[in-house]
Amino acid sequence: MSDAVRSILIIDDEAGIRDSLETLLTLEGFTVTMAEEGSAGLDLLTRNEYDLLLLDLSLPGESGIDLLPRIKALRPQMPVIMITAYGTVSNVVDALRAGAENFVQKPWDNEKLLADIRTAIARHKSEAEVEHLRRTLKQRYNFENIVGKSDAMHRLLDLIAQVAPSRSTVLVQGESGTGKELIAKAIHMNSPRRDNPFVAVNTGAVPTELLESTLFGHTKGAFTSAIAAKKGLLEVADGGTVFLDEIGTMPMETQAKILRALQERKFMAVGGVQEIAVDVRIVAASNVNLQQAVKDGRFREDLYYRLSVITLELPPLRTRKEDIPLLADHFLKKYADENGLPERTLAPATLRALMDYEWPGNVRELENAMERGVVLSTTPAVTPDLLPQQVLGNVYAAANLMEHKPDASLFEIMEEIERRIITDRLERCAWNQTETAEYFKIPLSTLNQKVKRLNIEIRKRGRE
Repeated sequence: MSDAVRSILIIDDEAGIRDSLETLLTLEGFTVTMAEEGSAGLDLLTRNEYDLLLLDLSLPGESGIDLLPRIKALRPQMPVIMITAYGTVSNVVDALRAGAENFVQKPWDNEKLLADIRTAIARHKSEAEVEHLRRTLKQRYNFENIVGKSDAMHRLLDLIAQVAPSRSTVLVQGESGTGKELIAKAIHMNSPRRDNPFVAVNTGAVPTELLESTLFGHTKGAFTSAIAAKKGLLEVADGGTVFLDEIGTMPMETQAKILRALQERKFMAVGGVQEIAVDVRIVAASNVNLQQAVKDGRFREDLYYRLSVITLELPPLRTRKEDIPLLADHFLKKYADENGLPERTLAPATLRALMDYEWPGNVRELENAMERGVVLSTTPAVTPDLLPQQVLGNVYAAANLMEHKPDASLFEIMEEIERRIITDRLERCAWNQTETAEYFKIPLSTLNQKVKRLNIEIRKRGRE
């Protein structure tokens, strides 16, 4: 039994049977409610929920089997165990067809009855959890829950809505952190494959020597550590969707095998001699330009064309800043709920900082910043000081110098602001002073004078 007390309803016209069952079940920790005829039982079911019903087959008036359709209409998910002294094959078949979970004959074996009850409740709980998870996933990956009001996101969502019901292979391209896996899951959850597996593989994170075994499986003894046969993820996902993330990093030899699996819908496990047929939809993703990778000889042209039947381009967050307030609000609600905290809002200065930042880490970086703000905030509004330093930027830190150094002069404050503005731009230009001077529209000699006066240390040039 779980920690929660389970409730059982008994509908039986024999007082002795009801009393015996009540004693047995109460001693086992169940709460028990009883009714001596069908109409009273139906009334209880209308007003209350129970984890299980013990229903007598032979009741005065309507029999248990006659009542069962009405009971299932009221509580379709509640398991029902029929009890009778006259257990014929016909009765069993009729009861099971009407929706009974099981059939117990009087006099019953206490241990067997308790085991049947526990099994029925556990199965119902498991099915309810699976259904809740399915509904949660469907809601989470519904198009309406992909946050964005920008024109670019509206166009993308319209295209996803068209693509999702089809069998077509999809290529999702975008920078790291733009939400490629979220799009892949939305495609899966809004397709006819939604009730089958969604399997995600980061091909760039799997060692090269293990990638083929991971995707296609292997037979026992196929290589030194293959002490047992193992299914590959393509076979595990049969009937569903496989998301191949960072496919641009996949070795050329594996690319050839993926191409054949796409074309033939079959493949061979490592060390195998028989082909395995599967029905999977491939959604691939890359944060590198695959067309350029083809030109560079790092990616098969035929695989690229097979993958890019439909290509979805995810815009970086810096190009759709009108989505930042919506995304921030979404993540604030999400992490307040997950941490059991009151909902948070953004202070106006915090929103300004979010809008001014370039977000090189895209939506993932914004999500992390909002989670940090929710967890660290002690007030209803998330203030700028709770944002990561790279989001705040040097200008904000300088503007708050007066709080930390109340005796600083205006000259010192302005000098610190200038120092941090120049340092921030030098960092963004990979310490290229010529590029920095062009950005500020000042001569290089003027920038050099400021760097010297402000004691700014120039670091090694070159982008990493």
